[in-house]
Amino acid sequence: MSSFDRRPALGEPDDSISYADFGRRFLEYAASEARIAGAFDQLTGSAFDFGPIGVGPGRLAKVTAQVRLGSSRLSRRDDETIAFELIIPLEVDLLLHLAVDRHRFHVQGTVHLHLTVRTAAPLRVVIDIAEPRPADVHIDVAAATRRGQLLRVLAGVDHEIRRFVARYISAEIRKPHIAAVRDIDVAQRLDDAWKL
Repeated sequence: MSSFDRRPALGEPDDSISYADFGRRFLEYAASEARIAGAFDQLTGSAFDFGPIGVGPGRLAKVTAQVRLGSSRLSRRDDETIAFELIIPLEVDLLLHLAVDRHRFHVQGTVHLHLTVRTAAPLRVVIDIAEPRPADVHIDVAAATRRGQLLRVLAGVDHEIRRFVARYISAEIRKPHIAAVRDIDVAQRLDDAWKL
């Protein structure tokens, strides 16, 4: 007998749904776009510096940079699972030091994080984040001069920016305050609620 054929018991309302439907609705509610976006707001709005690091042939050129992360955007992926893409805008002011001169670059771009919601034992909701790779960092680098543009390519500046930003974001998502919002102990929350 399906859940649709079952008659309600005495005093039972007619709004019953199956356990499977309840579970899906619970996950959709617990992992709503607004809730997930709020949980990862802590990643945005920060600024950090890197360098000087050696780049290019023989690592003779040095790069220093100031990076600012903007407010993130979250979009639901069209998938059987509950999955999202978190896009974090970034701006970079970069200085390439050579033995004879310096070149400034302004960089704009985005970091793309892939999030998947899953259930885990004994009764947890877990948000998995794929480890960001340099390929998940998309950038557009503007140079003031043609010589600067050529040096940027020769020194592999774009790759260094992508690599460093991906490494920074990876370290951030492993921090305890981010890890705490990625693993929700539903049983503990229910126990705490029943105590009231």
